[in-house]
Amino acid sequence: MSTISAIVFWPFMIYAAIVLLLVGVMIGLSWVLGERHKEKLTDEPYESGIPPTGNARLRFSSHFYLIAIFFVIFDLDAVFIFAWAISFRELGFAGYLGILVFIGILLVVLVYEIGIKALDFGPQGREILKYKNKLLK
Repeated sequence: MSTISAIVFWPFMIYAAIVLLLVGVMIGLSWVLGERHKEKLTDEPYESGIPPTGNARLRFSSHFYLIAIFFVIFDLDAVFIFAWAISFRELGFAGYLGILVFIGILLVVLVYEIGIKALDFGPQGREILKYKNKLLK
């Protein structure tokens, strides 16, 4: 039994060795052939050698993260709907009813999010004008 598993396992070992060798060669060549320069601003984060234009530690409202989460959720739902669309003939009427319920729940959640103003994360127009008028005085 051990000779059979050794016979099956050796191609994987050769493949793994070739992959590791190739990765090592690529990293080694990039180190040997790579550009080396040390200007004053090279190690600055986010700017890649360009003088920084402010603090990188900006505070964002939590609403931006909510919008990102909603995007991910609805994006995944689109993947599920796409998978259903590929196999809708095999699923038949039960699959059609299932996707109708799924889309119905999505619409209810979207209406709920709009109702609790979860998608409103910017200032209203009147607030912007009020703030602008304060600045001009």
